[in-house]
Amino acid sequence: MIGLRTQGIRIRRLRLHGDDRAYDVDFRAPDDAPRPLSILAGAFSTGKTTILEFVDYCLGANDHPRHPEITPKVKSATLEVELSGSPYLIERAVGEPSMFAYVRAGRLDDPGAAPRVRRPLRPAGHPESLSSLLLSHCKLQGVRLSFDTDDPLSFRDLMWLCFLPNERLDGKDLLFESVPMKHLKLRQVVDVVFDVHDDHTVEIGRRIRTVEAELAAARTAYRAAEQLVEEQHVGSRADLEALHQSAKEELSACAQALADLDARARAGTGFAAELRERHREAARAALLAYAELRDRETQLQRMIPLRGSYADDVSKWTMLAEADRLFETAASVCASCQAPLAATDDERCPACRFPVTPVDVSGELRSAKTRLAELNRHLDDLEREIPRLRSAASRAQEAESRAAAEVDAVTAHAVTPFLAERDAIARRREEAAATLQRAVGGLRLVQGLERRAAGIVQMMDQVAADREELVAAGPQSRRADRSAVVRRVGERYREILRVFRYPKLADAYLAEDLTPYVRGEPYTAASSGGRTLIALAWQLAMFETAWETRSSHPGFLLLDSPQKNLGALGDLEDGRTIQRIYRHIEDWLAGRGVGAQVVVADNAPPPTAADDVIVRYSRRADQPPYGLIDDDV
Repeated sequence: MIGLRTQGIRIRRLRLHGDDRAYDVDFRAPDDAPRPLSILAGAFSTGKTTILEFVDYCLGANDHPRHPEITPKVKSATLEVELSGSPYLIERAVGEPSMFAYVRAGRLDDPGAAPRVRRPLRPAGHPESLSSLLLSHCKLQGVRLSFDTDDPLSFRDLMWLCFLPNERLDGKDLLFESVPMKHLKLRQVVDVVFDVHDDHTVEIGRRIRTVEAELAAARTAYRAAEQLVEEQHVGSRADLEALHQSAKEELSACAQALADLDARARAGTGFAAELRERHREAARAALLAYAELRDRETQLQRMIPLRGSYADDVSKWTMLAEADRLFETAASVCASCQAPLAATDDERCPACRFPVTPVDVSGELRSAKTRLAELNRHLDDLEREIPRLRSAASRAQEAESRAAAEVDAVTAHAVTPFLAERDAIARRREEAAATLQRAVGGLRLVQGLERRAAGIVQMMDQVAADREELVAAGPQSRRADRSAVVRRVGERYREILRVFRYPKLADAYLAEDLTPYVRGEPYTAASSGGRTLIALAWQLAMFETAWETRSSHPGFLLLDSPQKNLGALGDLEDGRTIQRIYRHIEDWLAGRGVGAQVVVADNAPPPTAADDVIVRYSRRADQPPYGLIDDDV
């Protein structure tokens, strides 16, 4: 069936990487396939459009969103996609726009992921560029647009038919009319997608030659990888998966055995609880005894110099007392101002009022002798007490050692078997870890070989399809001309507007330059709400017609804010129109569009579309998720 084909690109998951966590958006259905319709719902300024823009960034856009909550938290972005049915990861750095993308086969959280391949973004026509990779899965690699033979088609040009951003919905520049060269390029991109561009057969031939060269190189690489796998003797995939599972089970069993062993060891040595308590008391007593001994020794060491100082003071006051007895000590002049002192009992100098009372030498001498005697008595007490404390500390230490020995002697016979069993479990765990590592390495080799084989099959299928297309486009056949394609897309455009129940619908068609008309006038003459419906109908008509005719469209469509300028003030008819938009998309995806993918960012999708909402942001801290960056509230 046409709808079940896997050609093109499908979006599976988006992950924004922070320093210590990641922010994920999952576009997969319960069966792990990409959802046909994914709706990002919730209040404004919560990150819905940001998600679409990061998808676009991972597919090669020049820049990424720079909102205040994004810049400090997000360091890189990874998009998991299906390229012609095979999973790939596209990674880009966030901050300064990167000039490279890193692509590897595999899925997010896949332990056997392939090594990353760095692909430049420019020039788009480089064989190893990201654009060339993506275009190769749309059968458009190497295609050149007729107005510029030096610049081949870029996947960024193709995104015009895959992403309808908010600003193009209700504006008057849907077809880039304000930039004539871009407007012309869009028309030629449509011609390329529908295979009605000039030199179509030449392009098919060039594509066949390119893929055949890649196929030959892939076969050579596959044979070399196959030889390496055989030399490693890694075994079959089934054997490696069984080995991987058994190793994980063994590691889990070892962890459980260790937990059980610890519980049994605690239970088996419980009888020694009294001895352990006695040992703890002995250790505590030894610690206190040692602390008391250290305190007394410290006091003695600090007070011995103080005793010497007091002894010096006694000697000095003794000398002064002897001097008073031998010499006349009465002063006749002031020691401060040298003024003569009268023979009176005045205690101060009559000139400067400086005290002239003689010092009581005998009193100071008695005080110094008293302090020295008290200090000597205290030091004598310390010197007598320290030997006793030292003996007590030694006895407490010996008691603690005896208590420890008793615990060891009593529990040795119970602990020894547990130690041997623990060693055995540790050996089992090491062996299981080595086996797991060997299984993971083998699986990585086998998966790499399988990916190479799948790539070869894919290229062979592509060559066969291109050859069939070349025969169909030969001189004996009649390809649909461009006018027929425009007419078919215009019929779908008119049909979609009728489903939307566009008011007073009449004379709706697409001009040869793809400009949409309604009521005989170009879309720019319509109201803002009317332009929103016309832009949606135009984009959906291109997407649906390309899918149904097996054209070279990637197979996915991103729509941002389809309710723009609709539903003002709760208008009932506008509400019904919104329901019809969603119902049309759902019906088409379930019918002629089976296998295609649509992602919509919308503030408040209708209740009828609730089953297709993959996330609903609240912008309320008490109602998670708050937004895409859910920890910035």
